[in-house]
Parts: sequence; structure tokens; C-alpha cells
Amino acid sequence: MRLKIEQAGEPVLRQAARPLTRQEILGDEIQRLIQDMRETMRDAPGVGLAAPQVGLSLQLAVIEDREELLKDLPPRELADKDRRPVPFHVIINPQIILTGDDEASFYEGCLSLGGFSAVVPRARAVRVEYLDEQGEPRSVNASGWYARILQHEIDHLHGTLYLDRMQTRTFTSIDNWNRYWKGKPIGEPS
Repeated sequence: MRLKIEQAGEPVLRQAARPLTRQEILGDEIQRLIQDMRETMRDAPGVGLAAPQVGLSLQLAVIEDREELLKDLPPRELADKDRRPVPFHVIINPQIILTGDDEASFYEGCLSLGGFSAVVPRARAVRVEYLDEQGEPRSVNASGWYARILQHEIDHLHGTLYLDRMQTRTFTSIDNWNRYWKGKPIGEPS
């Protein structure tokens, strides 16, 4: 079932979400929620979706950067962003650990801020410890665009939107991003 994606201004997007117990994770309600969030994310389309974005203040997010989303992007952009496909997975009660001081700044959007984008500096590499959809502990070392997706979704679980991290003068509508910035390095408008 496709879920409604909450937009900026909804209080749930600004609350710290509560952790889930293993018993809750294994229950029918959360298992159904995971499937509904996966369908909603794919339909949007997006590369991640956090439970607060569908109105639930829970520390749960789904992530997937599908090959079909990358196929029309120029090779230079894929290389600059260190972007490659990421298989579907669920992160629950995640803890993020920065693995270096190196940052990258790119335009970033959000399904809860439909129609807008801004440059957001993020760590290039992170380690995330989390529970999977079976309540089992997992960890991942991520870099590039995948690290950005993880940071973005984990921010949602703490009531943070990219607006809180963006370079404010870069905030733009998607139409103007397409007109002036698409395919160009940061700092080189037409």
C-alpha cells in the first residue's frame, strides 16, 4: 500500500523518533510497514524513506538506490558523487559514526520537501550500526552517495531536515535547478 509522504511543517518531521524493540520489529505491523515504505519509496521515486516521513515517529528507514535511477545520469556525475547501486535494506535504531573529516557538497532533495533542492555538505564516509528487518545487529561502512543517503535518512530519525544543514543561498526550486545547475559542478551556474 502506498503511504502518504508528510511534507515539511508536519510536527512528526521535527521529533526525535523512538527506537523499536526486537519484538516490535518481528511483529506483523512493522513487517507490513517495511513493505509499504518500500513500495512508497519506489513509487515516489526516491532512494530512502524514513518512518517519520510517513507519519510514524519510529527509528526505521528503508534505503535502495536502484540501477534504473542511475542509467540516465552522465558518467562524470556518477564518478563525482561516487554513486553506484545500493540494494534494498532496512535500518532500525541506527547509530552513525563518522570515519573521517572529509566532506563533499552536492545538491540534495527530499521527498518531504517536494520540488526543492539545496547544496548540503555531508561526510564522505560513515559507519552505521543498526538492526535489520529481522532485528539482527548489522553494520556497514559506506562512502560516496550511499554515505549521503544514510546520513540523510538517519537525520530524519532525529527530527533533522536537510534545510538544517544546507548552504542557504543554494536553496532552489527543482525547475531552476534543472535550468541552471543540472550537470554542472557546484559553484558554476550558467
